[in-house]
Amino acid sequence: MSDKIKCARCGEKRPALGYAPIPTELGQRIGNEICQPCWALWLQKQNQLINHFGIDLANPDAHQFLFDQMKLFFFNEGVPLAEIDTSKEGTVEW
Repeated sequence: MSDKIKCARCGEKRPALGYAPIPTELGQRIGNEICQPCWALWLQKQNQLINHFGIDLANPDAHQFLFDQMKLFFFNEGVPLAEIDTSKEGTVEW
């Protein structure tokens, strides 16, 4: 387990993720400055975004959208995070 860092997202002193989850400068930054629990929260948020917006991961524009959302989620940098309307959650009948 790596040394503890002060997580850039939550401010807690925890072990860093320890690896670049994407092969970019942003990925390196996340690996070095974000804790493991915050990464797990991102994975949940990413799934919500993909499902809510019907994101096609084969599209390079979709990757950029998710990278932009990552910057905001982890570092509060960039445009406002895409909001997911949960007002109808649990009321949709199939």
